[in-house]
Amino acid sequence: MFTMQARNRAQAMRAQPTSNEALLWSRLRNRKLAGLKFRRQVPVEGYIADFLCIEARLIVEADGPTHVGSAYDEERDR
Repeated sequence: MFTMQARNRAQAMRAQPTSNEALLWSRLRNRKLAGLKFRRQVPVEGYIADFLCIEARLIVEADGPTHVGSAYDEERDR
């Protein structure tokens, strides 16, 4: 389950993607990758996944250099 706050944050993140996220989304949207359906900026267990494919049970994170060494990101990745 997700909170309304997480949902609102995800919606705001979809409205202003980073350049890397916009580029990756252009390659993932509309089933362009192996026919898989991806969603972007989706609340998942207390985090917001950049890209989520439910049928493949796959989350893709598009972290840039500002995330290097981030304890928060290391915990999320686990």
